Amino acid sequence: MRYDVYTPLVLSLVLSLVGPAIARRVAPALAARVLTSAAVLTAAATTWSLVLLAAALLGDAPPVVREARQDGHPVVDPVPEAIGLAACAALLVVGLRVHRAVRAGRRTRRALRRLCAGQPADTELIVAASAVPQAFAIPGRPGRILVTSAMLSALRPAERRVLLAHERAHLAHRHGPLVTAATLAAAANPLLTPVCSAVTFLVERWADEQAASAVGDRRATARALARAALCAGRARTSCALHFTDRAVTRRIAALQTGPPPPLWPAALAVLALGALPALLAADATGDLLAVLSGALN
Repeated sequence: MRYDVYTPLVLSLVLSLVGPAIARRVAPALAARVLTSAAVLTAAATTWSLVLLAAALLGDAPPVVREARQDGHPVVDPVPEAIGLAACAALLVVGLRVHRAVRAGRRTRRALRRLCAGQPADTELIVAASAVPQAFAIPGRPGRILVTSAMLSALRPAERRVLLAHERAHLAHRHGPLVTAATLAAAANPLLTPVCSAVTFLVERWADEQAASAVGDRRATARALARAALCAGRARTSCALHFTDRAVTRRIAALQTGPPPPLWPAALAVLALGALPALLAADATGDLLAVLSGALN
C-alpha cells in the first residue's frame, strides 16, 4: 500500500498527457468510448485511493496503536497522519465538485426540456424563430434537434442535410451520456480535465464522420461546418453538442482527409492506462485491510 495507493494519482496525470494525443490518431467513435472508459476508471481509482488514505487514519487511533502488535513489534502506520487528513479534505472537495457538476447537468437538461415544451411527442426537428444561428441535439426520449430559423437561412439545402445528419448522430449514438461521464470524471479528478475536453471534441468528430457518411461527401460536410461556424461565430453563442462548438478548424481539416483508422492497439493502450490505476487501487485495498486486520487482532 505504501506506493500503490499513490500511483493512481500519478497515472491520472499520465492519462491526461498521453490519452488525448493517442486518441486523436484513432477513429473518433472508438477513441471517444475508450477515452471515456479510461477516464471513469481512473477517476474511480483516484477517489478510492483518497478513501484508502483517509481510512488509514483508523490505524492511528491511540487505543489501537498501543495494543497493536505484529510478531511482537509495534504496527507501523501505513500512512502519515498529515497525508490522511489531507485525503479527507480532498474527498470533501471531490464530493463538492461532483455535486456541482451533477446540479449543472440537471439545470441544462431542464432548460433543454423547456425548449421542447408543447411539441408533439413524435416531433424530431424543432425550428425556432430566432435571429441567432444555432443548431444542437437535445438528448432524451425522444431525442430532439433544435435549429433556429437563422441557421436554416444561412445554409444551402445540401448543407442543411449535413447539419441534421450531424445532430442525429449525436442522438443515435448517445453522445450526451458519454460527455456527462467524462465531465463527472473530471469533476472527481481535476487532472482529467484535458481528457474531458478531448472526449467532447471526439464526439463532435464522430458526428462529423457520421454526417459525411450519410450524405456521401466529406468536402460538402466540411463546407457546411465552415459556413455554420461563420454564422454562429458572429452570434458568439455555444451550447452542449452544438454543431460548431468544438475546434472547428481541426474538424474541417480532418474532413479534408480520409476517415481515421480504428488502430485497436493504440485504443487498447489507452484503455489499459485507465485500467491500471483501478488494479493498483484494488491491491492497495488488500494491503490496507491486512494492516487493519492485524491492528485489530
